[in-house]
Amino acid sequence: MTDGSVVTGPDGKPRCPWGLSAEDYVAYHDSEWGRPVHGDDALFERLSLEAFQSGLSWITILRRRETFRDAFGSFKIASVAEFTDADRERLLADPGIIRNRAKVDATLANARVLADWSEGELDTLIWSFAPDAAKRPAPRTNADVPAVTDESTALAKALKKAGIRFVGPTTAYALMQACGLVNDHLADCFVRDSVAGAGAARG
Repeated sequence: MTDGSVVTGPDGKPRCPWGLSAEDYVAYHDSEWGRPVHGDDALFERLSLEAFQSGLSWITILRRRETFRDAFGSFKIASVAEFTDADRERLLADPGIIRNRAKVDATLANARVLADWSEGELDTLIWSFAPDAAKRPAPRTNADVPAVTDESTALAKALKKAGIRFVGPTTAYALMQACGLVNDHLADCFVRDSVAGAGAARG
């Protein structure tokens, strides 16, 4: 595990090292991370959770994801856009989420912006920054996986220009990884082939 290459789990399957670093990560790594996510509400959820993750470990968010969903009305853009000051105070008092005022305010503000967009507009904008998979060599170790790319920097700028808050280049790249715009499963990870070539597929 120390060299950042794949690690073979108890089931005999080679995984990215982080995928075995905590029990909660196994299912997320195997069935979610790197698989294409489409739909405005689904992408709004991922965008929001990645923003909440900023400065924290993803496991902190993953373990609270269902509580986040309950608190934010399943991240339905139309619903969150109608949250009131009372809802804001409720969120800031909820120990089940991350009670960061700036992040809560950004999530509510982003929902209000997105509520005025056409259906599919967020999906189209985000996926327009997916790089050509054929030009991206498969990473062999964690050291080969970037934290920021030209595409994530451009995506962050586009989102900011559109009025979306709390999404910098690093958060944007984490979103791209999680939602399948890029496939950063390591070359020898057993999951990699199952998501390869699926980036443009809509599901």
